[in-house]
Amino acid sequence: MPLYINYPSWIHPEIFPGLPVLSLLRWYGLMYIFAFGTAFFILKKLLQEGALDSTNADGSLRKATEDDIFSFIATGIVFLLIGARVFSTLVYNQYDPKNPLSINYWTHPWLIFWPFQNGHFTGLAGMSYHGGFIGGLLGMIFWCWRHKVPFFKWADAMVTAIPLGYTFGRIGNFMNGELFGRITTAPWGMVFPHAEKFSVSIPWVQGIVDKIGMKVSTNLVNLPRHPSQLYEALFEGLILFSIIWILHKKKPFDGFSGALYTGGYGFFRFFLEYFRAPDADIGYVLCLHPFTSSKEILKKVSVDLFTSPLYISKGQILCFLMILGGIGVAVTGYLLNKRKSA
Repeated sequence: MPLYINYPSWIHPEIFPGLPVLSLLRWYGLMYIFAFGTAFFILKKLLQEGALDSTNADGSLRKATEDDIFSFIATGIVFLLIGARVFSTLVYNQYDPKNPLSINYWTHPWLIFWPFQNGHFTGLAGMSYHGGFIGGLLGMIFWCWRHKVPFFKWADAMVTAIPLGYTFGRIGNFMNGELFGRITTAPWGMVFPHAEKFSVSIPWVQGIVDKIGMKVSTNLVNLPRHPSQLYEALFEGLILFSIIWILHKKKPFDGFSGALYTGGYGFFRFFLEYFRAPDADIGYVLCLHPFTSSKEILKKVSVDLFTSPLYISKGQILCFLMILGGIGVAVTGYLLNKRKSA
């Protein structure tokens, strides 16, 4: 019995593949709608609890409204999409001058938000979570400053809503068959159709084929990989949301939920990156091996196999910075609350 799962053949990035006009509708875009709808639902629940009410400068009570929620989410979405796209194209995109389809966004910034490539509609293919995080953060700061409301209170509400919506985003990645993980012999390993194929003449490849009982009819084989999109949907989405939701009424100070989300996401994502394959054109960016040159090792190591926790990806570095940021937010929130109570 084969010890792996084939990616479902009926799943396509398009909701209605092959149909004129309707084929432009994609699961990934629909997941974004679900995510933002979920965020509104959670924020409305917090609104009803009074979690978004604040005190004006004259001491009077400022009651938050549904219009505030719509405005807050809309501002966050605009800044989030801009940040996610800009970060993806300028930080993660690797320009290859030998590839005629490769784009240097640093010299062609007007193409960052151009949804066509070679005459075909591709949408904004390529969005970065960390860029979206930075953009969304700036959007929340801007909105709170404009409406003269406490930033930490509204940020706490938003981060309570984000993880559940994020779950839909990772499901969208799974529906696209993208951002899959490293090669694995685990029985739940999945063969993704767009993953790199390897020659069975390579000893380690043949060893995996034999171990999982895979039948091979050609020299090239597509090996099963971790469905890391689903791992992230579970840990960075459902589990992180559950933790924040359980604690949101018991938070000791404004900013606590924000710190919990920032540090919690960074913690979960850092370790899940060991299951997720880094972008092949970027690979690993840091090696913690104490006795050998980093550059010497990184040139040889494959991103498709997990070989050592000492190989660090760009995503892990950003997640480590998020963990530090979460600690910083917690300390800042605590000190502000202590000063306010004094």
